Amino acid sequence: MPKLDEKVQDLYDQVVARNPGEVEFHQAVREVFDSLGPVLAKHPHYAEAEVIARLCEPERQIIFRVPWTDDAGRVRINRGFRVEFNSALGPFKGGLRFHPSVYLGVVKFLGFEQIFKNALTGLPIGGGKGGSDFDPKGRSDAEVMRFCQSFMTELYRHIGEYTDVPAGDTGVGGREIGYLFGQYKRITNRYESGVLTGKGLAWGGSQVRTEATGYGVVFFVLEMLAAKGEALDGKRVVVSGSGNVAVHAIEKAQQLGGRVIACSDSSGYVVDDAGIDLELLKDVKGGRRGRIADYARERGSARVVTAGNIWDVPTDVAIPCATQNELNGTDAERLIANGCRVVAEGANMPCTPEAIRALTGAGVGFAPGKAANAGGVATSALEMQQNASRDSWTFDHTERRLSVIMRSIHDTCLTTADEYGRPGDYVVGANIAGFTHVADAMLALGVV
Repeated sequence: MPKLDEKVQDLYDQVVARNPGEVEFHQAVREVFDSLGPVLAKHPHYAEAEVIARLCEPERQIIFRVPWTDDAGRVRINRGFRVEFNSALGPFKGGLRFHPSVYLGVVKFLGFEQIFKNALTGLPIGGGKGGSDFDPKGRSDAEVMRFCQSFMTELYRHIGEYTDVPAGDTGVGGREIGYLFGQYKRITNRYESGVLTGKGLAWGGSQVRTEATGYGVVFFVLEMLAAKGEALDGKRVVVSGSGNVAVHAIEKAQQLGGRVIACSDSSGYVVDDAGIDLELLKDVKGGRRGRIADYARERGSARVVTAGNIWDVPTDVAIPCATQNELNGTDAERLIANGCRVVAEGANMPCTPEAIRALTGAGVGFAPGKAANAGGVATSALEMQQNASRDSWTFDHTERRLSVIMRSIHDTCLTTADEYGRPGDYVVGANIAGFTHVADAMLALGVV
């Protein structure tokens, strides 16, 4: 791994020592630190004020017990987390993840990324993240409800529309947000609709919120291709995953002329040379909660593959939407060899550092998640805006707002990369633009 600029190497070593075993958090910090040398050379006052050290230390870390009872009457115990990382720009904002892999290091990595992602949107929201090692997969609605109610019974005292505004993430969709909001309303005796985003349209939610992350990453891809003098129309697209982000990335890519030929889940991937049948995929994965093999069995043009991985499929555009570190250096080399033009992260940190170095070194356009998948949190902020004004916008109006925000993020990344001598480097552009926005706000607020 390349050595860090000497101005931040000592600080990175301190972060690792202060947060032992939290490898995902170390990786997220390292990825940002890789970009900061030129910033500190140009603006030494950031180092003098210890802004970077302050950024790496969450304002608050909350860990709590979540007891609940399953359908057999057995008492279960999970662990809940909320890391309120930075509120210099606004209330903490970030999702809740319910998955067995969740522990403090994962939540801190997600929260740290969220600081810069939220800053890039240009909207007044700080960064935070939370979740639990609870697995909703295979649980009944009643079990999920009892867990969510227990989780919120502790979390409610730490959140609020001017304090901390959670949303959904992996394992937390409309069902879970509904149960969480219901318990918050019951405990507080307030209909504070701005306290959670991702709500149902009938009770304070926003149009396009469900689609926003997937749509947003495709809007970003459009801008990346336009910067190369190309269009999405007719290009092959591979999308990993088949959850909410992946499905809506597929949907928007198809609407804009892309030919999506592969998607996946944890059991394997399908290749469909005729193009993914979106309605069938939605029915299998969303309606029936089935596996990707069920899609292949019902779709004559598709074949399911359990060996290798989805990045073996030749494509022009790759959009990893499954989980962190799913695309490694070897995968990146295959994408390069097969002529891939653009990779945009739909998930949070799905590409390893080795993959990023390979892609950028080969001239493949690479957009980090903090820029490319910011559409979800941007539309959450638009939901907060509608809640605050007791208003409701149309789908078309909200989608246009999302498109403008994603174009602005793209242009900010390129402009910043140019300013610091790294033209076309979206990673450097996103990291520096997000950092300077937050750092300037922190300095303005004093040592707090």
